[in-house]
Amino acid sequence: MTNAGEAGGAPPAGAAEVPEVAAIASGYAFTGQALDLGALLWDGRCRPDAQVRIPLPMLNRHGLVAGATGTGKTKTLQLIAEQLSAQGVPVFLADIKGDLSGIARPGQPNDRVQGRAGEVGQHWTATGFPAEFLALGGLGHGVPVRATITSFGPVLLSKVLRLNQTQEQSLGLIFHYADTKGLELIDLKDLRAVVAFLTSDEGRAELKDIGGLSTATAGVILRSLTAFEAQGMTDFFGEPEFDTADLLRTAPDGRGFVSVLELPAVQDKPLLFSTFLMWLLADLFHDLPEIGDADRPKLVFFFDEAHLLFGDASRAFLESITQTVRLIRSKGVGVFFVTQTPKDVPSDVLAQLGNRVQHALRAFTPEDQKALKATVRTFPKSSYDLEELLTGLGIGEAVVTVLSESGAPTPVAATRLRAPESLMGPVDAAELDAAVRGSALHGRYAQAVDRESAYERLRAAQPAPAAEPRPAKKEEPSLVEQVVGSGMFKSLARSVGTQLGREITRSLFGTARRRR
Repeated sequence: MTNAGEAGGAPPAGAAEVPEVAAIASGYAFTGQALDLGALLWDGRCRPDAQVRIPLPMLNRHGLVAGATGTGKTKTLQLIAEQLSAQGVPVFLADIKGDLSGIARPGQPNDRVQGRAGEVGQHWTATGFPAEFLALGGLGHGVPVRATITSFGPVLLSKVLRLNQTQEQSLGLIFHYADTKGLELIDLKDLRAVVAFLTSDEGRAELKDIGGLSTATAGVILRSLTAFEAQGMTDFFGEPEFDTADLLRTAPDGRGFVSVLELPAVQDKPLLFSTFLMWLLADLFHDLPEIGDADRPKLVFFFDEAHLLFGDASRAFLESITQTVRLIRSKGVGVFFVTQTPKDVPSDVLAQLGNRVQHALRAFTPEDQKALKATVRTFPKSSYDLEELLTGLGIGEAVVTVLSESGAPTPVAATRLRAPESLMGPVDAAELDAAVRGSALHGRYAQAVDRESAYERLRAAQPAPAAEPRPAKKEEPSLVEQVVGSGMFKSLARSVGTQLGREITRSLFGTARRRR
């Protein structure tokens, strides 16, 4: 494995032959630890004497990896993830196509790999990295990742259910009611039961003092939940809920674990997985302490297919993303958004992304031309003709600018990227399943648990029909009063760590703060 950051100080003597090359090389000659991306491209030549790098402490200043399909974005993620792991930094990767599982196995040397290594001055050594494989709801090859409805919260759930602003606000009211009355929302049937109760004759008055819930809006929410379940989404919500602290582990040899979320089984549900990624990030934001600037990140999180997250998003949702990305830096987490063009990312979020790796863009249509010009405007001034350069880059080449150790942008550098040292492709399904069964996380998350929650409590509290009339009619308590007054409820409310009997503290996204 190449030792990231082994070269530092002034640029090599050969780079001084061309003033522009010397200036760019000087901009990447960091003194501290750094990740090696590749070698400078100038005037059609690869310059191994001018290495392009990212300072390790600047990885929590976030980044963007962009480019057209087939230009090498996935291999760039793999290259960066490998070097972070080698430096003891845990990494989270979303594997949309299923071809990142090879990071756990040593790469295969061949003429193409050796040729690339020779061009860029890389000492290539076949190396596998410690990896955990995860799968949403256990669909696919991986340790199941689930979230409770309570933890997921109304804002993210509204995004998944495609609710409008009014419906989102009503869903927030439902969550608020469930929180304050101690009705735990673990899975989808719990939420459906609470919505149905609040629109029943017995429950309608419960929200009267805080705005109420219209029958029409409740109907939309219930229909959306039914359609959601019909698409096979039930498995994603429930217990045991995934603890995002498990993304921060290091292996016994000191290398950071690479957590690979395997998504091929749900790639036809892009809105779901993109929103789940946001839940993971929001949960990390809640739980991690402030650490300020550090010599290395605690985690680097790669958010693939980022355009899916931002499409049709409400203003409140976008503001929450922007604030989360802005603030999570001080908790030691770096976030890289991966998409086709910078215009897929809102400008307020894009402004937070200090490190840029831009692969080739296509310019076949007027819309492509417009995206190309917009991309060029997002880069610092440079000696390159960026419009021409970005349309002429080959596979595994990119235009790079990052934040230097002082926090200033580095010069724009056309770069031929290094080859990953792990396997560039998927491992077979049997090997992947064996790795999952051998994981330390498998015993904790493999088996779903359906414990008593809002659905069961509301059903249990239904008053039994009277066998015969009573001589003295006594006013019956409301359904919620029966639930809250039951011995079972009081016992659960006293349990250590329970959220019942008190309002849940919620975050920017309305997600519940985890109580460990």
